[in-house]
Amino acid sequence: MLIRLLRARLGPYKKPIALLVLLQLLQTSATLYLPTLNADIIDNGVVTGDTGYILEFGGIMIAVSVVQVVCNIGAVYYGARTAAALGRDVRAAVFDRVQSFSARELGQFGAPSLITRTTNDVQQVQMLVLMGFTLMVSAPIMCVGGIVMALGQDVPLSGVLLAVVPVLGISVSLIVRRMRPLFRTMQERLDTVNQVLREQITGNRVIRAFVRDEYEKGRFREANTALTDVSLSSGRLMALMFPIVMTVVNVSSIAVVWFGAHRIDDGAMEIGALTAFLAYLMQIVMAVMMATFMFMMVPRAEVCAERIEEVLDTASSVVPPENPVRELRSHGQLELRGAEFRYPGAEEPVLRDIDLVARPGETTAIIGSTGSGKSTLLGLVPRLFDATAGEVLVGGVDVRTLDPVLMAKTVSLVPQKPYLFSGTVATNLRYGKPDATNEELWHALEVAQAREFVERLDGGLNAPVSQGGTNVSGGQRQRLAIARTLVRRPEIYLFDDSFSALDYTTDAALRAALGRETADATVVIVAQRVSTIRDADRIVVLDEGRVVGRGRHHELMEGNETYREIVLSQLTEAEAA
Repeated sequence: MLIRLLRARLGPYKKPIALLVLLQLLQTSATLYLPTLNADIIDNGVVTGDTGYILEFGGIMIAVSVVQVVCNIGAVYYGARTAAALGRDVRAAVFDRVQSFSARELGQFGAPSLITRTTNDVQQVQMLVLMGFTLMVSAPIMCVGGIVMALGQDVPLSGVLLAVVPVLGISVSLIVRRMRPLFRTMQERLDTVNQVLREQITGNRVIRAFVRDEYEKGRFREANTALTDVSLSSGRLMALMFPIVMTVVNVSSIAVVWFGAHRIDDGAMEIGALTAFLAYLMQIVMAVMMATFMFMMVPRAEVCAERIEEVLDTASSVVPPENPVRELRSHGQLELRGAEFRYPGAEEPVLRDIDLVARPGETTAIIGSTGSGKSTLLGLVPRLFDATAGEVLVGGVDVRTLDPVLMAKTVSLVPQKPYLFSGTVATNLRYGKPDATNEELWHALEVAQAREFVERLDGGLNAPVSQGGTNVSGGQRQRLAIARTLVRRPEIYLFDDSFSALDYTTDAALRAALGRETADATVVIVAQRVSTIRDADRIVVLDEGRVVGRGRHHELMEGNETYREIVLSQLTEAEAA
């Protein structure tokens, strides 16, 4: 998966990578040439006392060192830019794919895991690429070049390398094999920590209300300890790697000095050659250590790449139409014909055989017990997920063939849990209509019964709104969400239990104002509160995913037992009448 991801995402950067490899080749060649120059200076300058020779070749060494430094700076520069560009592209690709997901795919991965995959997982791959460009490209060149140059200094002494390199390779590979499953577990446990932390931050009020602080501390401690344990396990393996490498290096250095001293004593080798051979041995070992450092990063990056590709390979169950319809046959009409929705692998559908018609100028209400499928039904209209059978038509056109831009202009949903974005009141209200005037915003706020409290805020329309709207009450958040929809002025309004946090007086005033504002539009309201929907032109009763009744309030009270039970659970017989 890692190779596949890098091959696909590094394609546009072939020229910088080619230049980077060239710079690394020049830099490594210069590094390999320096010990040979040093050996010449020792054998032909220091031993013979030739100062001119020392100065001449010393100048050459300085020039080679300058080339090495310049090439190294250039290689690091291009490597860092390319790695950063790769991280940017992968994050953008993951974000774009997540944006295309329906509610089904979002539920499948979960928000904490998607956040980890978009941030930490991408960062691990980016870091591997950066280290690869700065270390891994030069490591094999230095290793092979060092062996060749060492052979040029003394062939018999190079027999030490035949023992050193295989021992290092086998030691590193054994440790890396054990690290890979640990890194996968580490990323999964990081997901768990994110999940627990996210729940505790967003559910802080509930935790305080039920005095569950100690319990939640225990939950976080458990998740944190699990992540710490696997991190320590991988850390122990990483810590084991460097002592092994250094032990092999030191033993091999002793062996080189021992055998080299005997060859110098026999006259078969010069002192400068032994010095150069030791330098090349260190360069070979350094190359192996750089590769070792890379190998420690590869297992985790592989796991992260698999998790990233898992997101990128997941196709949304809501597919944009290839040839979208850009014109409605009739404006404002919403119709469901035999609509059904079933989750993958579920034995029973959430909705089945839903027939419903909502027309302009009418208010259609949907009521039912908890879990009857009310919110799911509304979600089929703006394609939060697609019906698994039957049809959903907006303006006489199947929503699966409708242009998404036209759909967004025609249908607007106020969800059960309204969400406000960080910014100001004005930026939130203009979310669906960026060019809306202040007069339009104030009018929408007035209809939504939110003008009074917004005027009291410090800054009015420019008053700050925190992420999720947590600095306003639940009722204020609902009214701002309704005002945001009113600013857009769609043809079809979908209210998913959007009045539940309002008191009865505000609820009644808002519905009265809303009735005047949406007189020519199609309004569909899902509600648990009978008083909210009793005056609707049509009430649809859902029970276990089926439509079990249609009609006005008084008709259903007389002829529908399910509706009657719901009403009488909230109102007395006299109030219901």
